[in-house]
Amino acid sequence: MLVRRTTLLSLVAGGLLTCLAISVQARVLDLHIDERQVVAGGAPFGDRGAYERLRGTVTFSVDPANSANAAITDITLAPRGESGGVEAQATFMVLKPTDAERASGVGFFEVSNRGGKAALGYFNAAPFSTEPMATEDFGDGLLMRMGLTVIWVGWQFDVPGAADRLRLQVPVATDGDQAITGLVRSDWVVDGPATHLHLGHKGHTPYPVADPDDERNVLYERSGRDATRQVVPRNLWRFTAGEDAAAGSGLTNIAMEDGFRAGRIYELVYVSTNPALVGLGLAAVRDMMSYALHDESSPFAVSHGIAFGVSQTGRFLRQFLYQGFNRDESDRKVFDGMLIHTAGAGRGSFNHRFGQPSRDAHRFSAFFYPTDLYPFTSQPSRDAVTGRDEGLLDRLASAYRPKVMVTNTGYEYWGRAASLIHITPSGDRDVAPAPDERIYHLASGQHYVSRRPPDPDHRLLTADGWRGNPLDFLVNLRALLSRLVEWVRDDVAPPASRYPTIETDSLVRSDRLAFPDIPGITLPASPHLAYRADYGPDWGRGIVSKQPPWLGPPFQTLVPQVDGLGNETGGVRNVEIRVPLATYTPWSLREGLPVAGEMRDFTGQLLPLPGTSAEAAQRHDPRPSVEELYADRGVFTEAVRDAADQLVSDGFLLPEDRDRVMARNQGLWDLITQRQEPAP
Repeated sequence: MLVRRTTLLSLVAGGLLTCLAISVQARVLDLHIDERQVVAGGAPFGDRGAYERLRGTVTFSVDPANSANAAITDITLAPRGESGGVEAQATFMVLKPTDAERASGVGFFEVSNRGGKAALGYFNAAPFSTEPMATEDFGDGLLMRMGLTVIWVGWQFDVPGAADRLRLQVPVATDGDQAITGLVRSDWVVDGPATHLHLGHKGHTPYPVADPDDERNVLYERSGRDATRQVVPRNLWRFTAGEDAAAGSGLTNIAMEDGFRAGRIYELVYVSTNPALVGLGLAAVRDMMSYALHDESSPFAVSHGIAFGVSQTGRFLRQFLYQGFNRDESDRKVFDGMLIHTAGAGRGSFNHRFGQPSRDAHRFSAFFYPTDLYPFTSQPSRDAVTGRDEGLLDRLASAYRPKVMVTNTGYEYWGRAASLIHITPSGDRDVAPAPDERIYHLASGQHYVSRRPPDPDHRLLTADGWRGNPLDFLVNLRALLSRLVEWVRDDVAPPASRYPTIETDSLVRSDRLAFPDIPGITLPASPHLAYRADYGPDWGRGIVSKQPPWLGPPFQTLVPQVDGLGNETGGVRNVEIRVPLATYTPWSLREGLPVAGEMRDFTGQLLPLPGTSAEAAQRHDPRPSVEELYADRGVFTEAVRDAADQLVSDGFLLPEDRDRVMARNQGLWDLITQRQEPAP
């Protein structure tokens, strides 16, 4: 094992430049701290005292000959640095107690979603900030009051160029002296007039166009998700630098003089060159956590590690587990626990040639990328179509497996095929979680928590209600993180899994959904489907050669059954569902947009109950009215208090969050009972 020479760390503290010499191990060659500042004006976070923020860059060296790195696509085709390994450099940020003796010893590692920082927003009831410094950036300080050392590091090479985004600089693979070329695919759902389309997903840096005149560059157009592709004649479109591109940025767009047609899906396959070593992002996360755990010179040393990933980075953690990255180069376990949130059944483009990590897969966007990939369940489950019998954790020996909590909202069941993580691929029976795994379904939630009160501009066109679901599941995440820390550090078991199952008939085909006939509301025609896709003969080596992929038969997708109000059963039912004033759907349709029958990405609905029996009868609404359920506001408030107490007892709500839940639901009472009637 290579030991790097002593390195100087530049520390900026209190406006003074200080130097500290430390010895750094092979995985982390250099840790350079550009800034070290006390946050929140030095205010203490309970018994943990004040916190400080460290920010800088870290350089990694990855040994291609080490078995822990064998899964990294093209690792043997990457250039070596002076260390003898493949080197990459990332930006990082750490929040830690200024007094190490007051720290809990637990490192909370948020895998950054597209270069951002979400942990304080999710767990501290704080505004989302990429540069947390002021008191208000830390909300109620839960993570700090728990004494956690919060760690972020860049792992994604193609994040947009904003200075506050974390990123990883990686080398490109080459075949000796020859550049490597291959196929890249981009796609777009065009909802309005457009003459230019950016090649990167959500503004990310795209792969360069190798030759704009290459005959393998093909643009397709189709009218729906499953419609037949039509080739757009080459003389009708061109590569361009884009209307707003900076000088020298290259061909990053396609343009069509007559415009791209609204309501159509466009899909471009083009030839690119110099593939980035995307999979080094997995190693960067592994090695940053290992450094904090095992290197005596680490300025943010911890004794336990917990990973948190949300949406994209929840899928990243599933990939991390599947490809065995929870074992470091020195054969040590890395993360002791993981909280994987809203990943559905997905993994993603995190470790293949010309991979685009931002690309996901929804019912009506980002179609057919390598996201919904078998195996889905942690325990082995046989796919009768292909004959494979595998589990997500098969490549990790039991000694390296972390304790895992998986949380999904209703949206992930409809929009991200989440049922596949606990059923067979054919959907005929349930599959139990792994022994050290808990699965929690946050019933009727959408992918994120919408604002409350709802945006007036989001009133539904055909029904009484709003697009955007405000059901607050963040209180559950706060409680579950506390339970996860206890599980990892003290071996105190968390609540048993709660999710819908085939056995209890709480998980069903969408055509068996017992949704009430609410006036103006139409069910989605289908949930998102995951396909047995063929990406070409070299896919096993991480090379996609078939673009677009060939699609085989879909896996069976099931959704949670609902109660008489249309709210989901079979999971963690929050106060809003136990003491209802509305129907919360985790899905919504593309109302007011082209192809209106398909689902919107991420977004649900809030459908208030009728206020009175007369109103229900007038509207032909089969749901009970508010006045039938509750004699008055006091009766409602008492029911909310009882429901909150039960959630505390069950381990899904912190005692300190009772008041938050009470206030939120009382505000919902006022919103719904005092709302203006929709226009006729």
